[in-house]
Amino acid sequence: MATLLSTKILAENQKQLILNSGIGLVEYDAISIGFDNSSLDAPIPRNLIFTSQNGVKGFFTQYPEFQTRELNIFCVGDKTKLEIEKNGYSVVASADSSKELALKIVNEFSEKQFLYLCGSKRREELPKILNNKNIAIQELKVYTTSLNPKKFIRNFDGVLFFSPSGVQSYCQENDLNSSIAFCIGETTAAEAKKHTQNIIIANKPSIENVIVQAVKKYKI
Repeated sequence: MATLLSTKILAENQKQLILNSGIGLVEYDAISIGFDNSSLDAPIPRNLIFTSQNGVKGFFTQYPEFQTRELNIFCVGDKTKLEIEKNGYSVVASADSSKELALKIVNEFSEKQFLYLCGSKRREELPKILNNKNIAIQELKVYTTSLNPKKFIRNFDGVLFFSPSGVQSYCQENDLNSSIAFCIGETTAAEAKKHTQNIIIANKPSIENVIVQAVKKYKI
């Protein structure tokens, strides 16, 4: 029987997708998230960019007063969009990746000023593209990502990765060896490629689709 390692504790329905397919599962949290008490000296622009659910949670936890303001929100990913909508906002534009969202902003919203709500290990793609096009963007770090490295004394048929930080955490103490790295998106896959070429990328950037790819590979 094949066994997968998830670098994130899964919801019960997500676990069942794996276990009901006759696949073994081991899981742990490769990273932990903490919310900062951050501050921004300048006034906060009306146009906000979120690339993760944690960015949304961190911002609205620390700045609840903005729940009464008119905001134009841009985001990456369906789960991030859902988290924004939980806070009572609609999304002006969304995309499946930071690069895709940045290009959409360049092509359609280049005259606006933006605030990027991010974490301590945010990727370079989005701010770099906007800065190169002279689009005004400020950054506010609203959460921190900490690695939780853990040594495993066995190999797994597949390892499920949901962020570049998850790859960094796992590979700090372990080798991928013959394991397939199932990655949620291109940026996570780029980190995994530092350690293996044996990679499968989800069709959509969601936890469920990472699981679907693994189940398709190993289902009995």
